[in-house]
Amino acid sequence: MSIPGFDPNTAGNHEEIEMQFAVKTVEHLEAYQKLLYALPPSKLKLTKVDDELFEDFKATFPELATPEALAKLDESEMKSEAGKEKWRNFIMKYEKVIPDYNFGTMLRPDAKREYDQDNNMFVTRTQFYAIEVARNRLGVNDDLHNSAKAKK
Repeated sequence: MSIPGFDPNTAGNHEEIEMQFAVKTVEHLEAYQKLLYALPPSKLKLTKVDDELFEDFKATFPELATPEALAKLDESEMKSEAGKEKWRNFIMKYEKVIPDYNFGTMLRPDAKREYDQDNNMFVTRTQFYAIEVARNRLGVNDDLHNSAKAKK
């Protein structure tokens, strides 16, 4: 959708829109963290295309498709010029498949820890889904789930 006379390249930031965006982002991370605590991660289905997303993620990012690599992500590598390009190509395949595929959300770089001020990074929704589906399938999120379950 284009708006006559609106140039996104020169548009300023609107505090109200930024606040609404921040609220949505926090709601998303809180909901996901609650899901991780409540259900075994291997039982979670995050999208209608989890299987496809997981297989594509493993093929596109074999260097990330191990429990060790997924446990602690290197944000600088993901956001390097080469990393951005590789992720951009991956994300665009899901433009018409995943709702809000490029909407920003938060991801835990260290999967062993909860979301907190020092354990979050901004990614697209597709990156979040790809990484979290892989973490769930490979057992990376099990420790966080089991720890939360033990506290109850």
